[in-house]
Amino acid sequence: MKRIFLFLATNIAILLVLGVVLRLLGVDRILDEQGVGLDYWNLLVFCAVFGMGGSFISLAMSKWVAKRMTGARVIEQPANAAETWLVQTVSQHAQASGIGMPEVAIFDSPEVNAFATGARRDHALVAVSTGLLRAMNKDEAEAVIGHEVSHVANGDMITLTLIQGVVNVFVLFLSRVVGHVVDRVILKNERGHGLGFFVTTIVAQVVLGILASTIVMWFSRQREFRADAGGARLAGREKMIAALERLKAGQPAPLPEQMAAFGISGSGGGGLRRLFSTHPSLDERIERLRLGG
Repeated sequence: MKRIFLFLATNIAILLVLGVVLRLLGVDRILDEQGVGLDYWNLLVFCAVFGMGGSFISLAMSKWVAKRMTGARVIEQPANAAETWLVQTVSQHAQASGIGMPEVAIFDSPEVNAFATGARRDHALVAVSTGLLRAMNKDEAEAVIGHEVSHVANGDMITLTLIQGVVNVFVLFLSRVVGHVVDRVILKNERGHGLGFFVTTIVAQVVLGILASTIVMWFSRQREFRADAGGARLAGREKMIAALERLKAGQPAPLPEQMAAFGISGSGGGGLRRLFSTHPSLDERIERLRLGG
Protein backbone atom coordinates (compact mmCIF):
# COMPACT_ATOMS: atom_id res chain seq x y z
CA MET A 1 0.00 0.00 0.00
CA LYS A 2 2.91 2.35 0.69
CA ARG A 3 4.20 1.84 -2.86
CA ILE A 4 0.76 2.67 -4.29
CA PHE A 5 0.55 5.82 -2.19
CA LEU A 6 4.03 6.93 -3.25
CA PHE A 7 3.28 6.29 -6.91
CA LEU A 8 0.05 8.29 -6.78
CA ALA A 9 1.68 11.03 -4.77
CA THR A 10 4.52 11.34 -7.28
CA ASN A 11 2.22 11.65 -10.28
CA ILE A 12 -0.19 14.01 -8.55
CA ALA A 13 2.71 16.16 -7.34
CA ILE A 14 3.99 16.44 -10.92
CA LEU A 15 0.59 17.61 -12.11
CA LEU A 16 0.26 20.08 -9.24
CA VAL A 17 3.69 21.53 -9.90
CA LEU A 18 2.84 21.91 -13.58
CA GLY A 19 -0.38 23.64 -12.60
CA VAL A 20 1.40 26.09 -10.31
CA VAL A 21 4.02 26.76 -12.99
CA LEU A 22 1.27 27.47 -15.50
CA ARG A 23 -0.22 30.02 -13.14
CA LEU A 24 3.06 31.66 -12.13
CA LEU A 25 4.11 32.04 -15.75
CA GLY A 26 0.82 33.70 -16.56
CA VAL A 27 -0.33 30.87 -18.80
CA ASP A 28 -3.69 30.88 -17.05
CA ARG A 29 -4.36 34.18 -18.73
CA ILE A 30 -5.51 32.11 -21.68
CA LEU A 31 -8.59 31.63 -19.55
CA ASP A 32 -11.03 34.39 -20.26
CA GLU A 33 -10.69 37.26 -17.78
CA GLN A 34 -14.07 38.82 -18.48
CA GLY A 35 -16.36 35.93 -17.64
CA VAL A 36 -17.34 35.14 -21.24
CA GLY A 37 -15.91 31.66 -21.47
CA LEU A 38 -12.75 29.64 -22.05
CA ASP A 39 -10.40 29.71 -25.00
CA TYR A 40 -10.50 25.91 -25.21
CA TRP A 41 -8.08 25.62 -28.13
CA ASN A 42 -5.30 27.61 -26.51
CA LEU A 43 -5.92 25.89 -23.19
CA LEU A 44 -5.57 22.49 -24.85
CA VAL A 45 -2.35 23.54 -26.62
CA PHE A 46 -0.72 24.74 -23.40
CA CYS A 47 -1.84 21.65 -21.48
CA ALA A 48 -0.44 19.46 -24.26
CA VAL A 49 2.93 21.22 -24.12
CA PHE A 50 3.24 20.83 -20.37
CA GLY A 51 1.55 17.42 -20.04
CA MET A 52 3.38 15.71 -22.90
CA GLY A 53 6.58 17.68 -22.35
CA GLY A 54 7.02 16.45 -18.78
CA SER A 55 6.54 12.82 -19.83
CA PHE A 56 9.04 13.01 -22.67
CA ILE A 57 11.62 14.80 -20.53
CA SER A 58 11.32 11.94 -18.03
CA LEU A 59 11.74 9.41 -20.84
CA ALA A 60 14.79 11.19 -22.25
CA MET A 61 16.42 11.13 -18.81
CA SER A 62 15.31 7.58 -17.98
CA LYS A 63 18.65 5.80 -18.51
CA TRP A 64 20.61 8.47 -16.65
CA VAL A 65 18.14 8.44 -13.76
CA ALA A 66 17.99 4.63 -13.63
CA LYS A 67 21.76 4.27 -13.40
CA ARG A 68 21.98 6.73 -10.53
CA MET A 69 18.96 5.51 -8.60
CA THR A 70 20.09 1.88 -8.65
CA GLY A 71 23.86 2.41 -8.83
CA ALA A 72 23.92 0.30 -11.99
CA ARG A 73 27.36 -0.23 -13.52
CA VAL A 74 27.45 -0.55 -17.29
CA ILE A 75 29.64 -3.45 -18.44
CA GLU A 76 32.14 -1.92 -20.83
CA GLN A 77 34.45 -4.93 -20.74
CA PRO A 78 33.30 -8.15 -19.01
CA ALA A 79 35.40 -8.79 -15.91
CA ASN A 80 34.40 -12.41 -15.33
CA ALA A 81 32.53 -15.36 -16.79
CA ALA A 82 29.18 -14.22 -15.37
CA GLU A 83 29.45 -10.81 -16.99
CA THR A 84 30.56 -12.37 -20.28
CA TRP A 85 27.54 -14.68 -20.26
CA LEU A 86 25.22 -11.79 -19.40
CA VAL A 87 26.44 -9.62 -22.28
CA GLN A 88 26.29 -12.53 -24.73
CA THR A 89 22.75 -13.45 -23.67
CA VAL A 90 21.50 -9.89 -24.04
CA SER A 91 23.18 -9.71 -27.45
CA GLN A 92 21.55 -12.95 -28.61
CA HIS A 93 18.08 -11.84 -27.50
CA ALA A 94 18.55 -8.38 -29.02
CA GLN A 95 19.53 -9.88 -32.39
CA ALA A 96 16.60 -12.28 -32.30
CA SER A 97 14.26 -9.35 -31.49
CA GLY A 98 15.65 -7.13 -34.25
CA ILE A 99 16.86 -4.30 -32.02
CA GLY A 100 20.21 -2.63 -31.46
CA MET A 101 22.46 -3.91 -28.71
CA PRO A 102 21.36 -2.35 -25.40
CA GLU A 103 23.75 -1.21 -22.73
CA VAL A 104 24.13 -4.03 -20.22
CA ALA A 105 24.50 -3.21 -16.55
CA ILE A 106 24.61 -4.82 -13.12
CA PHE A 107 23.34 -3.16 -9.97
CA ASP A 108 24.37 -4.27 -6.50
CA SER A 109 21.34 -5.63 -4.66
CA PRO A 110 20.70 -8.87 -2.76
CA GLU A 111 17.17 -8.95 -4.18
CA VAL A 112 16.21 -10.71 -7.39
CA ASN A 113 15.25 -8.08 -9.94
CA ALA A 114 15.98 -6.62 -13.37
CA PHE A 115 14.74 -3.75 -15.50
CA ALA A 116 14.93 -2.19 -18.95
CA THR A 117 14.56 1.45 -19.88
CA GLY A 118 15.57 4.01 -22.50
CA ALA A 119 14.01 6.40 -24.97
CA ARG A 120 14.86 4.39 -28.09
CA ARG A 121 14.70 0.70 -29.03
CA ASP A 122 18.22 0.72 -30.40
CA HIS A 123 19.79 2.58 -27.46
CA ALA A 124 18.18 1.02 -24.40
CA LEU A 125 19.53 -0.21 -21.07
CA VAL A 126 19.05 -3.70 -19.64
CA ALA A 127 20.19 -4.19 -16.04
CA VAL A 128 20.07 -7.11 -13.63
CA SER A 129 20.79 -7.29 -9.93
CA THR A 130 23.68 -9.20 -8.41
CA GLY A 131 21.06 -11.04 -6.37
CA LEU A 132 19.41 -12.31 -9.55
CA LEU A 133 22.69 -13.67 -10.90
CA ARG A 134 23.31 -15.47 -7.61
CA ALA A 135 19.80 -16.81 -6.99
CA MET A 136 18.75 -17.90 -10.48
CA ASN A 137 20.22 -20.58 -12.67
CA LYS A 138 21.15 -19.67 -16.23
CA ASP A 139 17.86 -20.87 -17.73
CA GLU A 140 15.83 -18.68 -15.36
CA ALA A 141 18.13 -15.68 -15.79
CA GLU A 142 17.99 -16.09 -19.57
CA ALA A 143 14.19 -15.89 -19.44
CA VAL A 144 14.28 -12.75 -17.30
CA ILE A 145 16.67 -11.13 -19.76
CA GLY A 146 14.34 -12.16 -22.58
CA HIS A 147 11.46 -10.50 -20.74
CA GLU A 148 13.39 -7.23 -20.42
CA VAL A 149 14.62 -7.29 -24.02
CA SER A 150 11.00 -7.85 -25.08
CA HIS A 151 10.01 -4.67 -23.25
CA VAL A 152 12.55 -2.84 -25.40
CA ALA A 153 11.53 -4.57 -28.63
CA ASN A 154 7.85 -3.85 -27.97
CA GLY A 155 8.60 -0.16 -27.48
CA ASP A 156 7.00 -0.30 -24.06
CA MET A 157 8.89 2.67 -22.63
CA ILE A 158 7.71 5.06 -25.34
CA THR A 159 4.18 3.62 -25.29
CA LEU A 160 3.78 4.13 -21.57
CA THR A 161 5.25 7.62 -21.89
CA LEU A 162 2.69 8.52 -24.56
CA ILE A 163 -0.16 7.18 -22.46
CA GLN A 164 1.04 9.04 -19.37
CA GLY A 165 1.45 12.19 -21.43
CA VAL A 166 -2.05 11.98 -22.88
CA VAL A 167 -3.71 11.47 -19.51
CA ASN A 168 -1.65 14.34 -18.07
CA VAL A 169 -3.00 16.60 -20.82
CA PHE A 170 -6.59 15.67 -20.08
CA VAL A 171 -6.13 16.02 -16.33
CA LEU A 172 -4.64 19.51 -16.73
CA PHE A 173 -7.30 20.51 -19.25
CA LEU A 174 -10.38 19.11 -17.51
CA SER A 175 -9.33 20.37 -14.07
CA ARG A 176 -9.24 23.92 -15.41
CA VAL A 177 -12.58 23.51 -17.11
CA VAL A 178 -14.07 22.28 -13.84
CA GLY A 179 -12.46 25.17 -11.96
CA HIS A 180 -13.84 27.65 -14.48
CA VAL A 181 -17.38 26.24 -14.25
CA VAL A 182 -17.36 26.30 -10.44
CA ASP A 183 -15.96 29.83 -10.39
CA ARG A 184 -18.49 31.20 -12.90
CA VAL A 185 -21.65 29.13 -12.37
CA ILE A 186 -21.57 28.26 -8.67
CA LEU A 187 -19.57 31.09 -7.13
CA LYS A 188 -20.92 33.67 -9.63
CA ASN A 189 -17.54 35.32 -10.06
CA GLU A 190 -17.91 37.55 -13.12
CA ARG A 191 -14.49 39.19 -13.30
CA GLY A 192 -11.30 37.22 -13.67
CA HIS A 193 -10.82 34.03 -11.71
CA GLY A 194 -10.94 34.04 -7.95
CA LEU A 195 -9.71 31.76 -5.20
CA GLY A 196 -12.55 29.35 -5.97
CA PHE A 197 -11.12 28.66 -9.42
CA PHE A 198 -7.62 28.00 -8.08
CA VAL A 199 -8.77 25.72 -5.22
CA THR A 200 -11.27 23.82 -7.36
CA THR A 201 -8.67 23.30 -10.07
CA ILE A 202 -6.22 21.76 -7.59
CA VAL A 203 -8.88 19.47 -6.09
CA ALA A 204 -10.06 18.40 -9.55
CA GLN A 205 -6.47 17.78 -10.58
CA VAL A 206 -5.93 15.46 -7.61
CA VAL A 207 -9.15 13.50 -8.20
CA LEU A 208 -8.68 13.24 -11.95
CA GLY A 209 -5.01 12.35 -11.47
CA ILE A 210 -5.98 9.37 -9.31
CA LEU A 211 -8.55 8.19 -11.85
CA ALA A 212 -6.09 8.67 -14.70
CA SER A 213 -3.50 6.56 -12.88
CA THR A 214 -5.80 3.53 -13.11
CA ILE A 215 -5.71 3.82 -16.91
CA VAL A 216 -1.91 4.02 -17.00
CA MET A 217 -1.62 1.06 -14.64
CA TRP A 218 -3.96 -1.06 -16.76
CA PHE A 219 -1.71 -0.51 -19.77
CA SER A 220 1.34 -1.28 -17.64
CA ARG A 221 -0.13 -4.63 -16.61
CA GLN A 222 -0.87 -5.55 -20.24
CA ARG A 223 2.76 -4.74 -21.07
CA GLU A 224 3.91 -7.34 -18.57
CA PHE A 225 1.85 -10.10 -20.15
CA ARG A 226 3.33 -9.21 -23.56
CA ALA A 227 6.88 -9.13 -22.17
CA ASP A 228 6.36 -12.52 -20.49
CA ALA A 229 5.20 -13.93 -23.83
CA GLY A 230 8.24 -12.36 -25.47
CA GLY A 231 10.55 -13.88 -22.88
CA ALA A 232 8.92 -17.26 -23.50
CA ARG A 233 9.54 -16.95 -27.25
CA LEU A 234 13.18 -15.97 -26.79
CA ALA A 235 14.17 -18.36 -24.01
CA GLY A 236 11.39 -20.96 -23.90
CA ARG A 237 8.07 -21.07 -22.10
CA GLU A 238 9.18 -23.45 -19.36
CA LYS A 239 12.19 -21.26 -18.59
CA MET A 240 9.96 -18.19 -18.33
CA ILE A 241 7.54 -20.00 -16.03
CA ALA A 242 10.44 -21.24 -13.90
CA ALA A 243 11.80 -17.70 -13.63
CA LEU A 244 8.44 -16.36 -12.44
CA GLU A 245 8.13 -19.25 -9.98
CA ARG A 246 11.57 -18.31 -8.63
CA LEU A 247 10.47 -14.69 -8.27
CA LYS A 248 7.34 -15.83 -6.47
CA ALA A 249 9.34 -17.92 -4.03
CA GLY A 250 11.84 -15.15 -3.39
CA GLN A 251 9.30 -12.31 -3.09
CA PRO A 252 11.74 -9.70 -4.50
CA ALA A 253 11.83 -6.22 -3.05
CA PRO A 254 10.50 -3.51 -5.37
CA LEU A 255 12.67 -1.16 -7.36
CA PRO A 256 12.54 2.57 -6.56
CA GLU A 257 9.13 4.08 -7.38
CA GLN A 258 10.30 5.79 -10.56
CA MET A 259 11.58 2.41 -11.84
CA ALA A 260 8.75 0.16 -10.63
CA ALA A 261 6.92 -0.13 -13.95
CA PHE A 262 10.08 -1.29 -15.76
CA GLY A 263 11.14 -4.12 -13.46
CA ILE A 264 10.58 -7.86 -13.88
CA SER A 265 8.45 -7.89 -10.75
CA GLY A 266 6.34 -5.16 -9.25
CA SER A 267 3.27 -4.39 -7.23
CA GLY A 268 0.35 -6.77 -7.52
CA GLY A 269 -2.77 -7.56 -5.61
CA GLY A 270 -6.50 -7.89 -5.74
CA GLY A 271 -9.48 -5.62 -5.31
CA LEU A 272 -8.90 -1.88 -5.25
CA ARG A 273 -5.16 -2.37 -4.95
CA ARG A 274 -5.06 -4.09 -8.35
CA LEU A 275 -6.27 -0.91 -10.05
CA PHE A 276 -3.04 0.84 -9.05
CA SER A 277 -0.64 -2.07 -9.64
CA THR A 278 2.10 -1.77 -12.26
CA HIS A 279 2.29 -5.57 -12.61
CA PRO A 280 -0.25 -8.43 -12.54
CA SER A 281 0.27 -10.93 -9.76
CA LEU A 282 2.91 -13.55 -10.41
CA ASP A 283 0.25 -16.28 -10.14
CA GLU A 284 -1.75 -14.58 -12.89
CA ARG A 285 1.30 -14.23 -15.12
CA ILE A 286 2.28 -17.87 -14.63
CA GLU A 287 -1.27 -19.01 -15.39
CA ARG A 288 -1.37 -16.91 -18.56
CA LEU A 289 1.85 -18.53 -19.80
CA ARG A 290 0.62 -22.02 -19.01
CA LEU A 291 -2.49 -21.33 -21.05
CA GLY A 292 -0.31 -20.28 -23.95
CA GLY A 293 -0.84 -16.49 -23.60
